[in-house]
Amino acid sequence: MSTVSSPRPDSVRFASRGSSHFDLLLAAFCAVIVVSNVVATKPLEVGSGLVELGPVQVWPLVLDGGVVLFPLAYVLGDVISEVYGLKAARRAIWAGFAAALLAAVTFAVVQLLPAAGWYENQDAYEAVLGPVSQIVLASLAGYLAGQFLNSWVLVRMKQRAAEKRLVARLVGSTGVGEVADTLIFCAIAASAIGITTWGTFVNYFVMGVVMKVAIELLLMPVTVRVIGALKRREPSYYA
Repeated sequence: MSTVSSPRPDSVRFASRGSSHFDLLLAAFCAVIVVSNVVATKPLEVGSGLVELGPVQVWPLVLDGGVVLFPLAYVLGDVISEVYGLKAARRAIWAGFAAALLAAVTFAVVQLLPAAGWYENQDAYEAVLGPVSQIVLASLAGYLAGQFLNSWVLVRMKQRAAEKRLVARLVGSTGVGEVADTLIFCAIAASAIGITTWGTFVNYFVMGVVMKVAIELLLMPVTVRVIGALKRREPSYYA
């Protein structure tokens, strides 16, 4: 009776994309991107009272609704890159890009179409979904840079260490990707959610990076377990 052995720690392996597991990860990745873009139109303020350190507002903390879900996109990106490789990660990134773009175009077209005479929520629709186009532009620009950097750094680190140092490459790739993503997103989207001062912008950027990375670190044990489970369940990973 044949048994499946674990890959050698000095070998670099990736599973095939022709897998139902990859399809599920891809669907989840696209859903996270689309939903995050919509909820990012709502600014969040944690705490009360204005505290400034020179030109920088340090309190209250300024975030957006995307911080609730968007870190999961990097968790899923890490899982896909680690298990399926850079080509699979690129496919997921472009699929997420297309899904977010479709959502933004749809929102914009529906906003321009004439509403029914009894519909009383056009102003509310425009207020909530009107900024989505700018948010999506910001998100897509940051998302492409951040996700490609995240996947590239993770795969390059894996090529150096193979199956060893998983946590190190998850943390390293996430940090690089989130900084690039958040900086680009904040630069484009700040005005759409009402950020008009330099101090508030710095607060928004720094706290965005800190919160997203912190959430991913909290999820790290789950990420490692999911990666391990997928590697064991993908026969092509051991081929």
